[in-house]
Amino acid sequence: MASVMHIAIAGTFMAGLGVALASVLAIANRRLHVEEDPRLDDIEEMLPSANCGACGNPGCRPFAEALLAGTTEPAKCTVNPVEVNQAIADFLGIDLGTPDKRVARLACAGGSHVAYTRARYRGLKSCRAASVVSGGGKGCSWGCLGLADCEAVCDFDAIQMDQHGLPVVDADKCTACGDCVDICPKDLFSVQPTSHRLWVACKNRDMADEGEAHCEVVCNACGRCSADSPEGLIAMEDNLAVIDYEKNDLASKVAIERCPTGAIVWLDVVKGAIKGAKAKRVTRKQPLPERVEPLPRP
Repeated sequence: MASVMHIAIAGTFMAGLGVALASVLAIANRRLHVEEDPRLDDIEEMLPSANCGACGNPGCRPFAEALLAGTTEPAKCTVNPVEVNQAIADFLGIDLGTPDKRVARLACAGGSHVAYTRARYRGLKSCRAASVVSGGGKGCSWGCLGLADCEAVCDFDAIQMDQHGLPVVDADKCTACGDCVDICPKDLFSVQPTSHRLWVACKNRDMADEGEAHCEVVCNACGRCSADSPEGLIAMEDNLAVIDYEKNDLASKVAIERCPTGAIVWLDVVKGAIKGAKAKRVTRKQPLPERVEPLPRP
């Protein structure tokens, strides 16, 4: 009988506690409730629902919230057509803003016609899969493996593989979402403002002789680009030319003119990548012969 009474008391206590907590939550909800701007859903409907993050926000709704808060501009959405972004600006009564066009760029020019293969990879057609098997089959351990993970992951059809097994980015389609940056196991992609015209299309950090033995367009750390450019614009770090884009206003084609391999280029709006006058001209279209290393005998 006592145990039944104890259970009843405990049940009554728990029920009372539940009612008390529910009352506290209800009061807190009324006191702390923040009214949502009714325009939020309308703005979100005008956004592309890509949730790509290129605008600097984790998704389209957070971007809409930032627009309402006045901390960003409609032009920051690189997926929407300009006219749609203008419609958002008109709807909110704010300026469109200045589009800061950014695109994904590849720090490698070592296609099959200029870079040697040291091993045949047979397995899942994926750069990530190949990279865990002794770094892939490319002679240059820093170079693009050419198995198109970046092309597959791009939701905007902005990356296509060329005839030499290198990804080519269509700047008009690229939204700077960064998916190719995340997927590349060699860390060759980065998102850059189009105002960065001077570009090092290489990431090799081996010594010059070793690098050139595997790729004809490798940065061989000769230092001519650094010597010819304004002081501080280009530095040699671990056998690689590195551009300080904080000094981008000093950049010019003078940096590329004496590069012997054409590893550093000037990205022209119309002509694309331009190499310097002293760069070795590559006319070969066919892949280089394989330099497959034989397996050691047991």
